[in-house]
Amino acid sequence: GTHELLLKVDNSLKTVDPGINSHSVSDHTQGNWNGVIGKMQIEAVEKCRIDHVDVFPNIKDKTVTVKLELLNTQDDIKSGNLIVEIGDKKNVVPVGVTPGRNYIEAIVEMGEGLQLWDEFNPYLYDLKIELNDAEGKKLSACAEKVGFRDIKVVDKHILVNGRRTFFRGTIDCAAYPLTGYPPMDRESWVKLYTNCKSYGLNHVRFHTWCPPEIAFEVADEMGIYLQVECSSWANHSVTIGDGKPIDQFIKEESERMVREYGNHPSFCMLLYGNEPAGEKSHPYLSKFVSDWKAKDSRRLYSTAGGWPNLPVNDFLNDPTPRIQGWGQGLSSVINSQKPSTTYDWNEYINKFNQPLICHEIGQWCVYPNFKEMEKYTGVMKPRNFEIFKESLEENGMIQLADSFLLASGKLQTLCYKADIEAALRTKDYGGFQLLGLYDFPGQGTALVGTLDVFGDEKGYVSAPEYRKFCNVTVPLARLPRMVYQNTDSLWFAAEVAHFGQADLQNPVTGWRLKAADNTVLTEGKWNTKTIFTGTNTLLGEVSFPLSKVEQPSQLKLEVYVNEYINDWNVWVYPEKQNAASVGQDILMVKELTSEAKECLNKGYKVLLSLPKGELTSEMGGDIAVGFSSIFWNTAWTEGQPPHTLGILCNPSHPVFNAFPTAYYSDYQWWDAMTYSNAIEMDKLLNGGKPLLRVIDDWFTNRSLGLIAEFKVGNGKLLISGIDFWTDMEKRIEARQLLYSIKQYMNSSRFNPSSTITEEVVERLYK
Repeated sequence: GTHELLLKVDNSLKTVDPGINSHSVSDHTQGNWNGVIGKMQIEAVEKCRIDHVDVFPNIKDKTVTVKLELLNTQDDIKSGNLIVEIGDKKNVVPVGVTPGRNYIEAIVEMGEGLQLWDEFNPYLYDLKIELNDAEGKKLSACAEKVGFRDIKVVDKHILVNGRRTFFRGTIDCAAYPLTGYPPMDRESWVKLYTNCKSYGLNHVRFHTWCPPEIAFEVADEMGIYLQVECSSWANHSVTIGDGKPIDQFIKEESERMVREYGNHPSFCMLLYGNEPAGEKSHPYLSKFVSDWKAKDSRRLYSTAGGWPNLPVNDFLNDPTPRIQGWGQGLSSVINSQKPSTTYDWNEYINKFNQPLICHEIGQWCVYPNFKEMEKYTGVMKPRNFEIFKESLEENGMIQLADSFLLASGKLQTLCYKADIEAALRTKDYGGFQLLGLYDFPGQGTALVGTLDVFGDEKGYVSAPEYRKFCNVTVPLARLPRMVYQNTDSLWFAAEVAHFGQADLQNPVTGWRLKAADNTVLTEGKWNTKTIFTGTNTLLGEVSFPLSKVEQPSQLKLEVYVNEYINDWNVWVYPEKQNAASVGQDILMVKELTSEAKECLNKGYKVLLSLPKGELTSEMGGDIAVGFSSIFWNTAWTEGQPPHTLGILCNPSHPVFNAFPTAYYSDYQWWDAMTYSNAIEMDKLLNGGKPLLRVIDDWFTNRSLGLIAEFKVGNGKLLISGIDFWTDMEKRIEARQLLYSIKQYMNSSRFNPSSTITEEVVERLYK
């Protein structure tokens, strides 16, 4: 008849060369998927039809260029009209169509009042195209959504529509447990992008895969910037650039991706894939980028997620500038340097002439949420969680599961806050890509998400709390210290990272220092005239004495810019109290000396503080304790430290009366965690409960403690895995914690209920 048949795949066709260790077919992911997903249909099409459309908006000239491929399988159409409408503008182009493929170009002038597309105003125009013959009979028609968006690099900055943009992103690793493959429905993508916006993000990186059409459509509508990658992670078993089939696959796959999805304004970046290897990979990737830059200027191009940093790249996806890098362990910024909020990555950034969007920052773990298991109602089952839960039950701590989750989650949030604020403090920083906002169930189970793999909150941080430090506008404070004595002055420099839609004129800016009950102790304001968008603005410097803080205190510093408020906890300890000699009838020792044993036999009190490194491996000495949460996970990183997830305590216990704390790790615990040994409690006493617990890795689920109390003989023994001997003159927090412990030991509340022997205690130290 008058129509021919065309086999058409709606959404996504994944084609992977056999043997390629790509992210869609990989042992790294929770499930392997490959092939056709979405909807397959047979559709009747016209013999003369619009076969393909490329749309090139130009915001400078206020025009849109439409490039069409017309496929004609009938006789010549001697004359006809191509009608191109966008919004209320139209262009009618006379055409003659010959058999085969015809290439036609039409330009529509938009005039004044052009609406632009970006994260703040994702305005979309309706583009309608119709091909008529000489008699006006419609031969073919199609429709597109068009966003006028320009993205380019100027002076090391990424500009979207001429405005410097900070890319606050997360990674989508195609982990979808209910189906095993990415969703094809609108609601799922609306949820993902709504979560991103709720947590202050404007950007998603698709880690070595290209999402389906609906993902682009919803991103267009919601104003989300997308980084899309070909399906290749040529690193573990395959290399790139060596003439293997994967080289041609990447070229052809990128062409298919751009042909299918290139008109979407959300499609802002295109990369080869992730972390490539190969002796000839640099020339291959350089050509990949340069070819695409010459072919299509609608987006930015770079080699790959992670590396290499090549001169041809529009921007760099570099993993270096972050507070914990792969393999750094306890030598990372957050674990080796005393807490502060002054560090940034300016020195590293200045090495390059391109903008840098940091690759996979964060990777901070949290304890499993076993309540999540009931959500696995699809093809995946949470066998990993079953193993972890069984291990926790066997070790007698299942009742602590929620406590472990919440306490480790608070520490995870602090680590992400530190990572993100360091990025925001850095001049010329292009942005970051979190790993991640969602958990990653593969690679041994990487519970790095603020949200679970289903995109739901876990209970320890809300979206508004997260947006304090991750948003278009974030007040910042550069604090050289987080812990003080009351003889010190608190100094900080306040600034604001502002990447909003417009400059802020005459903003309300200021700061407050609050007590634990929210009482304002002191405050001030700045007379700020203009906060320019696309940069950091110094608000002012503040210094004031802490002499009026007479009791050990946890205070909160707030800096605000209009409705945007960010805060940091600081701790102030009285200098005289800190240095006072408390509890003269307490014998403090490094090991059970004969004098210590005699004291215990006589019914006295002994404080055993183990020097760092003196705990035996049998009792936990091989457990690497650091301040931060676990990085990625210990199974995949072959035991990379730290091995623990912060502290858990009862903050109302009298042992902490002079050492203000919440139930979880904050910066006042950095010193204790840095100078500590985690003691395996069950090897002291099966079921023994510490006063200060360390949350263990979920793979081992050992009961770990830093402070515990026991009866030994006729006496009372408090055991501290925290070293109260080394460099005590430099350690304000250690002196204060020791003071608090001694106060408790001198009180009537120090009355241990569990008994152990001297022989068991002697197994602790080398």
